[in-house]
Amino acid sequence: MKFGKVLLIGRPNVGKSTFLNNLIGQKVAITSPKPQTTRFPIKAWLQEPRGILLFVDTPGIMGKTQDNLSKQINQITLRTLNEEVDMVIYMIDHTRKRDFEEARVLGIVRKLNKPKILVINKIDKQDKTFLPQYEFLTDEFPLVYKISALNNTHTKPLLDKMFELAPEKNPKEIENLTSELYHIPYPLINIDSKIFIAELIREKVFIMMGEEIPYTTTVLVDDIKERKNGLLYIKARILTTNDRYKKMLIGKEGWKIKEIGAYARKEIALATNKKIYLDLKIETDPHWQEVFYG
Repeated sequence: MKFGKVLLIGRPNVGKSTFLNNLIGQKVAITSPKPQTTRFPIKAWLQEPRGILLFVDTPGIMGKTQDNLSKQINQITLRTLNEEVDMVIYMIDHTRKRDFEEARVLGIVRKLNKPKILVINKIDKQDKTFLPQYEFLTDEFPLVYKISALNNTHTKPLLDKMFELAPEKNPKEIENLTSELYHIPYPLINIDSKIFIAELIREKVFIMMGEEIPYTTTVLVDDIKERKNGLLYIKARILTTNDRYKKMLIGKEGWKIKEIGAYARKEIALATNKKIYLDLKIETDPHWQEVFYG
């Protein structure tokens, strides 16, 4: 039986989280069109008859890290790279130009002494491409796959290759490696329910607000209780750095916070298969980025 640990690396917004969600068939990482959506490593596992793959989805490495939050995210990612893995998936987005950020990621990947797979994502988008800028990588990486993570196009051959590269383990080794996994709900192994729900709410902020506000916000879930009638009560706060952002998040007559809450509630209900009451508030905390919470 195979057991392999797979590191996913790339710059922000290349599609790593979408790839992981669709490959596993369940939402484990939030997604949005904006960079800095993922703020901490997500560990999730895929089990099938031929074995187990344990994925580590890293936050995208940012080239410019002027603010404290971006610096901390980069530091978290770089620490994750020290973990022992069996293979590396280096994902690129051919619809974006190569730049300093991409060069930095490539430099890190080159230092990883593990089997590497180059994955060119978003092949469903052909109207704008900078693929010629990446052609030199096909000489450096013997394993190259062109996929659409969004549409699950050509992901099966990639999955087959990952299982091929995964080490063979005897039953006792598998038991030792997986004993800790079975104590945590499949397929996530490193985030609890409060963080997962907070991430689902934060995803809605990223998707529904403008360019600036998402990067000034985080979400804290203070309480989760299941009531006698089966309703899941969730008390959560969106923290933002400035009162003017708070006003924008609340919206005229509270319509924006109601809209964010409604979409978040539907997502949480889908993930938990329960009826949800979401008590969601907005608070100003100009220092939350200094005590970074995912």
